[in-house]
Amino acid sequence: MPHTMKLCAITLDCPDPRALAAFYEQATGLEAHPASDAEFAGLHGEAGLFIGFQRVDDYRAPRWPDQSVPQQFHFDFAVDDLDEAEARLIELGASKPAYQPDEDRWRVLTDPAGHPFCLVRS
Repeated sequence: MPHTMKLCAITLDCPDPRALAAFYEQATGLEAHPASDAEFAGLHGEAGLFIGFQRVDDYRAPRWPDQSVPQQFHFDFAVDDLDEAEARLIELGASKPAYQPDEDRWRVLTDPAGHPFCLVRS
């Protein structure tokens, strides 16, 4: 019988795990993990996916679209209204890079630690 793998967690490097977890908690509605601390914080959802945030000394934020510090990966979030979601996330602390490859179809934002993520029409 072949082995199967199920994605159960994604962990992001960052300078402040609690702050980044709070941003994504407000943005997604996922629940904070009770064992979160200054070194590692986490969120979990109904489907069992866990998103972790680990503190890294001398963290360097990705530079998007410049790859001098590569993004390495990014989240895509499906939303009903791009403008509304963008405005809400910017209020929560996200930033919007000047370069937007196809702003009518998706938006590229960066979280407070500099990780790029996309909003796509659902």
